[in-house]
Amino acid sequence: MSPEYVECASRLPGAVVWTKGAVARTGEGTGDGEAGPAGLVLPDGCMDLLWTQGRLLVAGPDTRAFRPGPGLRGPWAGVRFRPGAAPALLGVPAHELRDRRIDLADLRPGAEVRRLTERIDAAPDPAAALEDLALRLAAEARPEDPLLRAVVAALAAGRSVAATAEAVGLGERQLHRRSLTAFGYGPKTLARILRMQRALALARSGVPLAETAARTGYADQAHLARDIRELAGLPVTSLLRL
Repeated sequence: MSPEYVECASRLPGAVVWTKGAVARTGEGTGDGEAGPAGLVLPDGCMDLLWTQGRLLVAGPDTRAFRPGPGLRGPWAGVRFRPGAAPALLGVPAHELRDRRIDLADLRPGAEVRRLTERIDAAPDPAAALEDLALRLAAEARPEDPLLRAVVAALAAGRSVAATAEAVGLGERQLHRRSLTAFGYGPKTLARILRMQRALALARSGVPLAETAARTGYADQAHLARDIRELAGLPVTSLLRL
């Protein structure tokens, strides 16, 4: 990860504020999350509210690794919402934004977005100003459904889709519909993405790949390698060197 990437916990519960490039806050440590728009972004089940000079954007949930083109170079600030939280704030189902980066003006009135963009552009700390916007959106939105957190927790712990549906009191079809709206894809895809993130975190901490595979629910190391390559587009050994 680039040394210019910095993240810290947000005042918004479960969210992370990150910066990439010249707007990076001083006094913060480099985070453990995935790189922002100036580098490869791996699927993580999350959505982000993004700022770069003159623009406010939304990054939808990814099903594959995203590498920005020349038009998306920094500096950047972002608020990464925990899985399932952003659709209520933005007023749009997550599946409509899957694998997309769109201007916030596509979701909210253009005049309002222009005012917000100008305010954040002029702020001494754009990341803090962007976080203030996220807090305001959260205050105006309906409360987050606690069932969504229970779904993420169950899938992140390695429970099957059937067991997760039973645990939260939904049928599997109901869970699939709710997941599309909240996360952008069905629970099986979300489970694969969360498992990949768990596996990469373990491997980066020094756990051998064979043991990582066993601890995160893959059949074996070869299964881990295939699954991560399908999601990330790179071999797991290459990802561990980034």
